[in-house]
Amino acid sequence: MGVVVGVDRWPRDCEGSARMNRPSAWLTGNRDLLPASGDSLDLACGSGRHAVWLAEQGFRVLAVDRDAAAIKALSDEASRRGLSISAEVVDLENGRPFVQPDSFDLIVVVHYLHRPLFPSIVSALRRGGVLVYETFTRAQAARGKPTNPAFLLEEGELTSLVQPLEILESREGDFEGRMVASVVAIRR
Repeated sequence: MGVVVGVDRWPRDCEGSARMNRPSAWLTGNRDLLPASGDSLDLACGSGRHAVWLAEQGFRVLAVDRDAAAIKALSDEASRRGLSISAEVVDLENGRPFVQPDSFDLIVVVHYLHRPLFPSIVSALRRGGVLVYETFTRAQAARGKPTNPAFLLEEGELTSLVQPLEILESREGDFEGRMVASVVAIRR
């Protein structure tokens, strides 16, 4: 993994707060594998911790989540900081398309799993676009939440879900006290 860019400057007023936590170490630790800039999507963004970090890195960000209160708070925070983030309320599980093919240079998904979205996620990447994905595996259920199998990856499943992308980095196991699978993959 490369140098963690920007986390050392993460605002103290956000660090550790319920409103805005630090971005994922998987994302920041792989900054050297990401495009230098471009259009990015933070899918199921929650509080927007990744959207904020991406915007601070120079990306134009579309952040989507079904939680209207979280999207409002993220929009307010982005406006306060002057960041290039468009935040939208989107129900990702209603079956309606929300992104067009070849739209993003970078897509980030952390702690969210809805298997039917993978074809749309892969096609939404431009050539040379990168997907950063990390979520829980079945082994996490023994430690607590989540426990619903629909939200937990089988062993080795993530690498097959992101096909035909080329995997640049991957890991699976116990990281930061959570059982997760993670990939950084590129569309060639």
